[in-house]
Amino acid sequence: MNTLNPPPISPGLLDHFASFESRGGLLRLNLRVSARRLAWRWLVGGADAAKRMLDVIGAAAALLVLSPLLLLVGALVRLDGGPALFAQTRVGRHGREFKMLKFRSMRPDAEKRLSELLAANQHAVGVTFKIRNDPRVTRLGRWLRRFSVDELPQFYNVLIGDMSLVGPRPPVPREVALYSLADRRRLAVKPGITCIWQISGRSEIDFPGQVRLDVIYIENQSLLQDIRILARTPRAVVFGSGAY
Repeated sequence: MNTLNPPPISPGLLDHFASFESRGGLLRLNLRVSARRLAWRWLVGGADAAKRMLDVIGAAAALLVLSPLLLLVGALVRLDGGPALFAQTRVGRHGREFKMLKFRSMRPDAEKRLSELLAANQHAVGVTFKIRNDPRVTRLGRWLRRFSVDELPQFYNVLIGDMSLVGPRPPVPREVALYSLADRRRLAVKPGITCIWQISGRSEIDFPGQVRLDVIYIENQSLLQDIRILARTPRAVVFGSGAY
């Protein structure tokens, strides 16, 4: 392009901008910009409201339908020794910490023994910690984990707004402290009970793979995508693929 002789500006374009020079024209411009901003907020807010509605209805229905199972599992865990529920600090949207509920699947001293087992981490790349046949897991806890029954109390976290039905799994603060800037993209949305990598291999997917799938979800999230992930979750839970 010849920068010394730029193409002439269309008279129609000049007339368009000139129309905004008057007080009335400036008012029309401000109203147009404000209307577009408001429409965008409604569009984004509407999507958030729809997702929240799905979360509340889904979590409330799950707690109601599963209440006999929740009571039974709670009683069995109590009989196994120690409290039925375990409240662990997790990191949610934008780095906000909250207490995530789980049925206790480990021995009461599990957190203290973590440092002894870090060398056996099977996720060689990244910050997550997973090992097969974790000695801290109780006999009952192995069954609870295999079929994700230990995660069921998290429907309460969804109901009160700490979590969503679908979203990246909430990390512990120890992991977030080691995140790179790229890894922190996982914290852009509410964490969820299930997510893309949970239905695609679960613990068999290494940390970089989890981040990649979480970012794909975040960049393409929609109510339809959430429903699809929820529909595929029961199969992943029943077959227990990648759970340990």
